[in-house]
Amino acid sequence: MDLRFSTFRSSTLPFLTPLSSSIFRHSSSNLFSVRACLPFTLKKAKYYKELEAAVNVVHKSCTICVDVQKSLLSDDRRVLEKNDSTPVTIADFSVQALISLATQILSTELGKLFPLIPLVAEEDSAFLRSNNLANAVVNVVKDNTSSAYHQLQEDEVLQAIDRGGNNAVSFDDKPATYWVLDPIDGTRGFLKGGSAMYVVGLALIVEGEIVLGVMGCPKWQVDFINKSVSDIQGSESESGIIMAAHTGCGTWKMKLSGLIDNLMAINSVWEKCFVNECSAVHEACFCIPESQTWDSLPLSKSFRETSGPNNPGNDQIILLPTCCGSLCKYLMVASGRASIFILRSRTRTTIKAWDHAVGMICVHEAGGKVTDWNGSQIDLAADAVARRVIFPSGGILVSNGTLHGQILELICPSASVVV
Repeated sequence: MDLRFSTFRSSTLPFLTPLSSSIFRHSSSNLFSVRACLPFTLKKAKYYKELEAAVNVVHKSCTICVDVQKSLLSDDRRVLEKNDSTPVTIADFSVQALISLATQILSTELGKLFPLIPLVAEEDSAFLRSNNLANAVVNVVKDNTSSAYHQLQEDEVLQAIDRGGNNAVSFDDKPATYWVLDPIDGTRGFLKGGSAMYVVGLALIVEGEIVLGVMGCPKWQVDFINKSVSDIQGSESESGIIMAAHTGCGTWKMKLSGLIDNLMAINSVWEKCFVNECSAVHEACFCIPESQTWDSLPLSKSFRETSGPNNPGNDQIILLPTCCGSLCKYLMVASGRASIFILRSRTRTTIKAWDHAVGMICVHEAGGKVTDWNGSQIDLAADAVARRVIFPSGGILVSNGTLHGQILELICPSASVVV
């Protein structure tokens, strides 16, 4: 579907009014100094411009995260805590503001025949307002955009954040078009510092279908799979990656540093991603949420866990070191480093769309599969009004595709939600 003629099915859009400043007189190409060259042609990719913009803004967001992380130890006021006791930082808000601004400018650049595409994102500005930190976010955003946008005012940046916040937009039960953003997935890992991984994730949904996604992981380590847990935690060799997927065009990755010189030949920057070809459960590498244990999963009845990388027994599986957040596990599967990511639903835990949407298309386009524990597709529209929550039966299973049926057979009888 052409976004210029798309019908945006939202009943209330209080935060989608154009910003009052003159930033929309500039094209999105001037928002950042780097333009991404994608590894496929404009003719092949229907949403080429949207993906190009998404790669650029996620790359810049990763730069923000790296810079803010360096300052955390010297400024505790940059770390807040939400009502659910999860941490949030200046980086979360700055990334959300930056991406909100970029997607608004992109809509203006592509045409004026449709309203701005709604944004569904994790944060809102209430924490900033109540803790008097709005100015800090404004400064970070200004520091990471071109001089043309230094006229941004505090209210405009807060409005950009709230554009993706709770109750910012109300959908109906028909297929919708919107962006989904997790400004920092794995904030606990972000706060750990060192080589703990976290991910900036952005996806575009068009009429209910995920059409593109970009993940940025500044702490991605090239030789992760061959390291012990202690080596990974102490390593300084990470290069960081950008992973991008477009429906029908595959999943691709490149080093974050690859965007610094946009004159570099495309073939020397992007590398196509494929899931691994593991076909035996006991030979597979698994990822699970850091909040869950292997013993809490039904697979533990058939297989014991081991962290050793070499020659597990027929009754063992390799459990990869825990990394915070869900999106880094999708990265692991889409890149072939892991075969399985399995998450069990819990009645006390809400599963958010932004923790999974971008990962789903990256895994799918790399040849993998994502379903609930009954083998059904994940319904991003289950939360018909807000599109913020998903309700997978039993949990979520992410795999290389080859192992999907075998794992479902082992877990499907246990597809009940636990406390």
